[in-house]
Amino acid sequence: MKLSAAEIRASVQLALAEDIGSGDATTLATVPANATAKAVMRAREPLVVAGLAFAETAFRKLSPKIKTQKLSRDGQHIAAGKILLKISGPSRALLSAERVALNFVQRLSGVATATAQFADAVKSTSAKILDTRKTTPGWRRFEKYAVACGGGKNHRLGLFDLILIKDNHLVALQNERPNAIAAAIRRARKKFRKLKVEVEADTLEQVAQATDAGADIILLDNMTTGQLRQAVKIVRGRAQTEASGGVNLKTVRAIAATGVDFISVGAITHSARAVDIGLDFEK
Repeated sequence: MKLSAAEIRASVQLALAEDIGSGDATTLATVPANATAKAVMRAREPLVVAGLAFAETAFRKLSPKIKTQKLSRDGQHIAAGKILLKISGPSRALLSAERVALNFVQRLSGVATATAQFADAVKSTSAKILDTRKTTPGWRRFEKYAVACGGGKNHRLGLFDLILIKDNHLVALQNERPNAIAAAIRRARKKFRKLKVEVEADTLEQVAQATDAGADIILLDNMTTGQLRQAVKIVRGRAQTEASGGVNLKTVRAIAATGVDFISVGAITHSARAVDIGLDFEK
């Protein structure tokens, strides 16, 4: 996924307006307008970088005189103590943009770092880590970008780019023949011919129904590893399989070993911890 400069600028502008409001009172009161400074953005723990463009934009938005130099890149695994970014220019701009710049990079690098942990855990298997729609409102594209930086794959961006027939959809079709899943897939194909169709299956019977009805992807919801293996055998490559539910760093390797194609992990976005990154001014 690529982020446009325009969407980065718009988001940064909102964040700066929220933080600065009518003015950075502390900085305006204490720092001379002509003062200049140099600073470095430094990792204080091992992490995977994401969101540097947001930080650069935040500083430059407050002063065109700000100069930045990237010493790392998005997607890079770096050690504690590594410098991500060097910044120099008017002191007031550096001080007023500091928190906004750090908020973006700490949060997005946290998502990338969490994703990388899961991606590393399934290495040498055929499974790929997927994100979900469990994202911060307004930040979905940014967090999904960070997932990609961490080695994960993006699932659907929203309700518009993939059909995912879930249990609540099937309840409304429970009296359809030959079964609710077949009816739902038939209607989905007729209405949106170009979209892939995924079906959530809670049982092995539903796995068979979805496979026979021609689903592109079957979401295997909250199944045991034994059930996942059986589901993969039922599908026999006729559709892709996605395991979901009960996924954490302790279980993900065993889930991947069942032969599923994808493992979706909501935690990499909804519960990712902001990593520790500091902005240190040079004395």
